[in-house]
Amino acid sequence: MSVLFVLVPLAILLVAIFVGAYVWSTRSGQFDDLTTPAMRALHDDSSVPPEPPATH
Repeated sequence: MSVLFVLVPLAILLVAIFVGAYVWSTRSGQFDDLTTPAMRALHDDSSVPPEPPATH
């Protein structure tokens, strides 16, 4: 029973930390655009032509 006096405040502290981290990340714009960064890896960068091999 005495372990509850330690675990309950510890659980409340952890919840407060995670809620604070979520609020901070939401306000700083971490969740603004979730689609574009994932799709960017699928597109080729075709605007830059490949360099020809160097002949010496």
